[in-house]
Amino acid sequence: MTSFLITLRDLLARLGEGQSTETLHEHWARLLEALVGPYPADASTLMVATDDGLQPVAVLGLPDEVCGRRFTLAAHPRLAAIAAHRGVCRFPPDSPLPDPFDGLIDEDLSDVHDCLGVALRDGDRLTGLLTLDALEQGRLASLDEDELLAAASLLGTCLRLATQLSTTRSRLSEALDAERQPPAPVHWHSPAMRRLDEAIALVAPTDMSVLLHGETGVGKERIVRQLHGRSARHQGPLVQVNCAALPEQLIESELFGHRRGAFSGAIKDHRGHFAMADGGTLMLDEIGELPLALQPKLLRVLQEGEIQPLGSERVQHVDVRIIAVTNRDLAAEVAAGRFREDLYHRLSAFPLEVPALRERREDIPLLAGSFLEENRIRLGLANLRLAEDAELALLGWQWPGNVRELEHTLSRAALRALGDTLAAQREPEDGQRQRLTVRITRQHLDLPATDAPSISAAIQQPTPQIHALPAREDEWTTLRDATDDFQRRHIRRALASHGDNWAATARALGVDSGNLHRLGKRLGLK
Repeated sequence: MTSFLITLRDLLARLGEGQSTETLHEHWARLLEALVGPYPADASTLMVATDDGLQPVAVLGLPDEVCGRRFTLAAHPRLAAIAAHRGVCRFPPDSPLPDPFDGLIDEDLSDVHDCLGVALRDGDRLTGLLTLDALEQGRLASLDEDELLAAASLLGTCLRLATQLSTTRSRLSEALDAERQPPAPVHWHSPAMRRLDEAIALVAPTDMSVLLHGETGVGKERIVRQLHGRSARHQGPLVQVNCAALPEQLIESELFGHRRGAFSGAIKDHRGHFAMADGGTLMLDEIGELPLALQPKLLRVLQEGEIQPLGSERVQHVDVRIIAVTNRDLAAEVAAGRFREDLYHRLSAFPLEVPALRERREDIPLLAGSFLEENRIRLGLANLRLAEDAELALLGWQWPGNVRELEHTLSRAALRALGDTLAAQREPEDGQRQRLTVRITRQHLDLPATDAPSISAAIQQPTPQIHALPAREDEWTTLRDATDDFQRRHIRRALASHGDNWAATARALGVDSGNLHRLGKRLGLK
């Protein structure tokens, strides 16, 4: 309990310094480990209550994809039972309520195991949940409930303070206007996305034009929504126009509008996209496709803040913030004479680069968890899980289509896995599908064969030195065995250097603490 109190004090101090709950992933994990480390649990979660459900902020013994999910009480009756309980809520081994973490702790997990949880509250208001699972029946029977409840009370207070500090900062940053909140941020694990989020937080409150660059499918529209939602214009419109989808002869009319009779077919007045976005944000997608002849007119609008609809003799003032989006290298387009340099500099007042998914593999489990939960709800299933070989395949693929490809891959795989599950048993009667647990394997993903990394791919180790080569071809071990052996030795050395402290070792290796615990069990280190 002493270690827990010290870690809790450190977390509260960082919150008081202005750090948000989204940037304290490592500290929440340390707090959870300090609390449940002495207990014989195989998995545990710390969840924070949000407007749209429960968001895990720390997990032990569970994959990272759990942190990418949102758990609603309506969809998870076991979590609802914990939330309604005033003490330690224990479930009998034969409980008919589906466990939201079945199949995630171990591949051979049966339906018989220990499960309990504690609701975290601020008075009568639910602020979060603490859950513990064990693989063996009765493993948690001797747990000190009074101690756990005392810690839960402190955690509830901590979550209340975290919420209050976050709300206060949000209201101050939005000039005390909290009628509409910006989109909820994702707790990214990759340094690249964390840097991008910091840049978004810096530029969003300003009126600076933003040039957003990134490959197709990386999620540029989500970034645009964040920039708009976190700006002072968030109550105004967000208008999106794809420059590549507009016929060249109609682009000027679509952007700036026209008056009736301005050209053949103009039978009535038409408001352009700039007028529609007045007081808000205009997203110009595929800006690199804008014809060269029209670029001076766009530049004039940006410089003067005025538009002149076709067929009108009067100019119209508009107050619009521009976010230009492209997957082209506009600097190269300028050098080739296909894009005006003055317009390029006007649009790129604050350039942002969205990294490709292959450059931030640490975020794949988080994204996968979010997409799996969406598909679980859409298909009406009790559980939708990734098998270990499927997780390895996701980490090993290059994702040329980026996040969009990942989303569609998992949607197709969920349908294939459901089909195989139904084919392996009698078709469930109406209303019975919600009790099904479906597991996605590598075969369901239908990805090209790759040399997938180990499940601990987030541990970015230096390549080991090769001391000697086998004398004969048949002396080679499998790649999996060689990788396991190297990881086992490397983790042992790291543990020895940190006094067998798993949390400190995880920080030194740059990996999530829950993943390291799970890997240690698989490698026989625990």
